[in-house]
Amino acid sequence: MKPPGYGLLYFSFSKHDLNIYFISNFDLNIKVGEKCLKPSKDKSRYKIGVAGIECISPLTIMKSLYKSAENKKEILAIYQEKLEGLSMNYSTQKVLTTFGETNIIITGNPSNPPLILLHGANACAPVALDEMKGLAATFRVYAVDIIGQPNLSAETRPSMKTEEYGQWLNEVITQLSLVQVVLVGVSFGGFVCLKTLIQDPSKIKKAFLIVPVGIINAKPWGGLFGLFLPLQLYMLTKKEAFLRTFLNALFTENDSYAFKSLSRILLYFKQDFTLIPLISEEEGRKITVPIYVVAGTDDKFSPGKQMLDRTAKIFPSFAHSLLLKNTKHVPSQTQNREIEKFIAETV
Repeated sequence: MKPPGYGLLYFSFSKHDLNIYFISNFDLNIKVGEKCLKPSKDKSRYKIGVAGIECISPLTIMKSLYKSAENKKEILAIYQEKLEGLSMNYSTQKVLTTFGETNIIITGNPSNPPLILLHGANACAPVALDEMKGLAATFRVYAVDIIGQPNLSAETRPSMKTEEYGQWLNEVITQLSLVQVVLVGVSFGGFVCLKTLIQDPSKIKKAFLIVPVGIINAKPWGGLFGLFLPLQLYMLTKKEAFLRTFLNALFTENDSYAFKSLSRILLYFKQDFTLIPLISEEEGRKITVPIYVVAGTDDKFSPGKQMLDRTAKIFPSFAHSLLLKNTKHVPSQTQNREIEKFIAETV
């Protein structure tokens, strides 16, 4: 008989007490001393401290985001292939947050200023490092595997409607003991950057958003028929022609690794097609950290000119932009070198 679910137990030590973090995806009685608590129907996360039990916040916990153990093994093997193919020296580190474990790849001179690099959806830290490899010449780069994505971090997805993604990344930054951080987020990573700036900007120096989502919606015609229709048809039929059509609309130049990885991820990893909420003007006014934005003229997912127009409207701290010509949602390697130069010269 299969067990009804599972739980994760984490320990955190401080000078004066021991905190125990328990994450559960099923109904369970947690008892400490004479206190007993049942998780609520929305599967909450609990912190068990020396004084008793305290509910931290709701968080949806899935048994696994991979459709099978074999699927997970295959996707992570492709992850490892990309990591081992990086032409750079690096180390790895794992840190614990209240959302689960987070994996980080670190490269660059330790004396260089710190830079947090965040990848896009259905991707991973090695992909972002490969795209932005030149940043390691100027910065100490911490490429973070975003939780809830097909990588080595926890399989938990915070709510996009709240500041939970920001809370998660700020916990990562705290665990790494970093200050005056330069944030660089690609696509969905840019959305996570914005949530971080809204939640607590105290450790952030500047933020660079590369073709970010969450500022403007995709164009109905180009976004629907150029991107989402072939994507759904590939997931339904498994025909490579539909995947190639989707990638051709997304990528400025052919990427053989993207084809290999996404051909598995889109079929073997549970997709979240929830509409990404747009950052509101009220949220934008909360951000005081200087924001720099890179956009592409041919981006169907985050249309360049319209996205920059709304950026200037809702972010008082918007500092400067780079509009790349003939660029789709995923820039070419040549355009990535231009982005690296823009970041290095601005900082």
